[in-house]
Amino acid sequence: MAKSISSLNSTKSDKPPITLIYGVDGVGKTSLAAEWPDPIYLHTQGEEPPSNIELATPSAEDGEDTAIQSYDEMIELMTQLVVGDHDRKTVIIDSVDGFESLVWAKTCERNGFASIEAPGYGKGYIETDQEWQFFIDGVVALKQRGIAVVMLAHPEVIRFDSPITDPYSRYTIKLHKRANAMLREKSDIVLFMNYRTTIKEKEVARQKTVAHGEGGGDRQMHTEERPGFLAKSRYQMPPTIPYKIGKGYAELSKYFPAPYGAVATETKTATKKAA
Repeated sequence: MAKSISSLNSTKSDKPPITLIYGVDGVGKTSLAAEWPDPIYLHTQGEEPPSNIELATPSAEDGEDTAIQSYDEMIELMTQLVVGDHDRKTVIIDSVDGFESLVWAKTCERNGFASIEAPGYGKGYIETDQEWQFFIDGVVALKQRGIAVVMLAHPEVIRFDSPITDPYSRYTIKLHKRANAMLREKSDIVLFMNYRTTIKEKEVARQKTVAHGEGGGDRQMHTEERPGFLAKSRYQMPPTIPYKIGKGYAELSKYFPAPYGAVATETKTATKKAA
């Protein structure tokens, strides 16, 4: 159908955000994700929610591990959530860096590589773009159906060679740089979580002081990039939001559309057809 600029429409998305959360160990990433409405928890090997949190997971045969075992298994579960009937409004993926090894295995299988490093010159990692893009397409499809996606990741500290300052260290997501960039680009929110730290100086000798960090355990959610970490938001959010366990989503959800899930999507579609 041809489009025209002779008359203009106003548009505003009602779709829930794609959120990527990373942060230091034990800061509460999974606890925060679990606060999203009606979540289903898709976890890779070695990941699990805190002992005080109960999350719905896909059913497994008696005695089988519920962890995602392969790239194809993750894609199949995401497909079921996109096209099937269910009451879930949020998909939690824990963690994307745990999923990365499954992406590499799939890429090696598709190309006949002995390992992701086997082709040399970084070509193996370039080939993973295909698997990552297919996964991202699935994440976007979930969003389009009114389902929020919350991806969790671990952090790492890297040297950042800034073109305008001396090099310095910063937190980033523990992924190969290509996957890191692809996931951050498609995410509506990249949230960095850390404890609040105050730098204080102490005099240890005459005319000599040393700096040390102090903190009382207060947790913070950062939504804007700073020299020490990567973060972003496509919404008008404060750059830093205090995090109190059990109240994080309530604070964040003030700034973006709430997920409504597959059931509401079907109702909307039926209403439009009837009209």
